[in-house]
Amino acid sequence: MTEADIIEKTRIYAEETLKSDTTGHDWWHVYRVWKLSLQLAKDEKGANLFIVQLGALLHDIADWKFTGGDLEVGPRKVKEWLDGLGVDPDVTEQVVYIVRHISFRGGTNTHKMQSLEGRLVQDADRLDAIGAIGVARVFTFGGAMGREMYDPNHKPHDIKTFEDYKNQVKDNTSVNHFYEKLLLLKDRMNTDAGRRFAQERHDYMERFLDEFYAEWEGKR
Repeated sequence: MTEADIIEKTRIYAEETLKSDTTGHDWWHVYRVWKLSLQLAKDEKGANLFIVQLGALLHDIADWKFTGGDLEVGPRKVKEWLDGLGVDPDVTEQVVYIVRHISFRGGTNTHKMQSLEGRLVQDADRLDAIGAIGVARVFTFGGAMGREMYDPNHKPHDIKTFEDYKNQVKDNTSVNHFYEKLLLLKDRMNTDAGRRFAQERHDYMERFLDEFYAEWEGKR
């Protein structure tokens, strides 16, 4: 089986697995991360694009938020899938590494991606959480989790541990999530290309919030 065959089978697998998701972690999120990873790789020379693409396509195949907080479900499913396709064990190991360490986890994930491929996929995933798409996704996720849109009396959580982050997934507002995650991502990009993309998206979110608060108070 060629690398192109493996990519295509993995694309179909990801699409079939995630196509019915309504939380913003759907196939189209994966599609955008896939395309963004390749775009970033044009500037960050030397990446193995086979690993980048597999990491992007499989990074959300079993997100911990929907597996009872189990961080190992995703890596395990990825290994099983790639082993089943007969992928070289070294490639599989590198893809599993990306999937295991990609998550933000409320800022409690202090692991620094050791591979260029991992840094590219993580930046692409974080970029899809900010900007216009990020704004759309945060309210999509909030609705799916039963969150209020905004409550000025409900302040952002002080997240110090992964348990803190897990516990606030439902007990929160969508606007708080900007302060607990989205506005922090610009300064957590791994690559120069990621930082360039992130600045524009970050600025857009700040403009959105300014407009949101003005409208909330009936000022315009």
